[in-house]
Parts: sequence; structure tokens; C-alpha cells
Amino acid sequence: MQQHTRTGTPHRAPVHPGPARRGARRLAGAAVAIAATVGLTLLGGPGAHAADNPYERGPAPTTSSIEALRGPYAVSETSVSSLAVTGFGGGTIYYPTSTGDGTFGAVAVSPGYTGTQSSIAWLGPRLASQGFVVFTIDTLTTLDQPDSRGRQLLAALDYLTERSSVRGRIDASRLGVMGHSMGGGGSLEAAKSRPSLQAAIPLTPWNLDKTWPEITTPTLIFGADGDTIAPVASHAEPFYTTLPSSLDRAYLELNNATHFTPNSSNTTIAKYSISWLKRFIDNDTRYEQFLCPLPRPSLTIDEYRGNCPHTS
Repeated sequence: MQQHTRTGTPHRAPVHPGPARRGARRLAGAAVAIAATVGLTLLGGPGAHAADNPYERGPAPTTSSIEALRGPYAVSETSVSSLAVTGFGGGTIYYPTSTGDGTFGAVAVSPGYTGTQSSIAWLGPRLASQGFVVFTIDTLTTLDQPDSRGRQLLAALDYLTERSSVRGRIDASRLGVMGHSMGGGGSLEAAKSRPSLQAAIPLTPWNLDKTWPEITTPTLIFGADGDTIAPVASHAEPFYTTLPSSLDRAYLELNNATHFTPNSSNTTIAKYSISWLKRFIDNDTRYEQFLCPLPRPSLTIDEYRGNCPHTS
């Protein structure tokens, strides 16, 4: 929350200026008014432009734009061989084709236990078309545990920003992680290990570690009401409730869903993931409207918890 400090001026006896001084004061007052108008514009008041936030990408969002299968950016992709990298199993990079808007934030996404990148591939073009570079990865083995997957997500981000063919398109200070199941548990591990991450989104996450008070990265956790592999009562819910209460955090429990719901194109997952990534990786407060006030239960949302307004 912003803090406002009240300042005052010392008391002085009234002075009655002559005509010349009154004229000078009127000119000074006009200058102050102009400066105030300019300042209001720069701070987001009337006449503010998207350039006021240098990380904003794309047009002003609407419900239909964030629920669409594709956003405003055309997307290209490139494959990364496991033989060309160390620390993870390669993957596919999806990125906005245009270079006219400058650099973009980036997100690495891990599959779950026994899964490959194909199980989370739908997120690549869907998120990238909204203005992100997205790296859906394969892991070193399909049986890797969450702590390993967390390290692999970070290795993938390092490759993306330091060695990849699209590194020039990425702002290395604006990075996030996502993951499904053990990859979701891995995204929590990654956020714990690297506090500089701007966003984490675990999807029906699994982890033997149930408490996450160390995390300082804004985190949105998706659970599923019908999950029998990582039941929300022993995974997603305690993960959420043990995050610091001061953290920008949210818990969305999908209605009529299973552990594997994140493996298929899903509008609810996409809508709120896009809003979370935009809000915290891009600092784009235009997306706050979709997160606060808290979404209400619906045909696709069983429950939503979180803190509003967001402070980051």
C-alpha cells in the first residue's frame, strides 16, 4: 500500500504584494498549474498514455480479449534440443513475432510427473500471443521430483535470457514460472530459490513440502475440486494458506475439474493466468480489474481466495 506523508509550511505573517509582484505570482501560478497537469498525466491521470508504464504490452484488455484463444500478437516458435542445453531437457519457445514493442517478460512452464512438454503445450501460443516469451520445457526425466523441476525451471530461464536465439526479445528482470502437478510443486521451489521472480503459477500442484512462508513472489495457485492425485486439502490449499499473508497471492479452485484439467486448453486457467502474469510481470494495472474484486464462484470457479487490492 502506498504511504502518504503530510507536509506543511512554516507560518508567516501576511504580505501585501505590489502590482509587479502580483503579476509575477500569477505567472508562477500558471507555471505550477501547467507542471501539475503534466505531472498528473505522467502519474496516470487524464491524458495518460500506455508509455507511462514502459512494460505495458498490447491494447487495453477486455474480458473477451483475455478469454480468446489468441491475443493481439502473432506468435512464432522455435524448438530447443535437449542436446543443446544443460540442466533441463530442452523444449519449445513461443514468442511474439513483432519486435516493434521492445522486450517482453518471459515464463518457463514445466510438465508434471511422467509428463512431457506436449501436456502443457497449449499454454505456449496462448500466453505468448498476449505479449510474453513462453518456454514449455521437457524435464531431465519424466520422473523428476518437484525440487529438481524447480531447478530445471530456473535453468530454462537462464538459458532463455542468456543463450537462446530470442534472448534479445526478453527483459531478464521480468520473469515468471508455471508448472503442472510436480511441475507446479517445482514452480513453488523455483520461487523459493529465486525471490527475484515476478510471478509463480502452480497448476494443481503436488509437493511433499506443505508450507511456503519463504516465498516473496506473487503466487496464483490453481486447485481442482475433483483432484484425487493432489487433493486440494493436502496440496493446493495448504500451499496457499502458508504463503505469507502480506504476499500478493490467490487461490482459484476449478469447478468440476480433475488433476489433469490443466493439460487441455482451458479458458479459466488462461484468463486468470494471463491477468496474473500481466499484473505482476508487466506491472500492468489494467488487468487488476479481473483479479479484484475477487472473482465469485461460477460454473468454472468453485472458490477463489486472495488479497485485494494488490500492492506490488
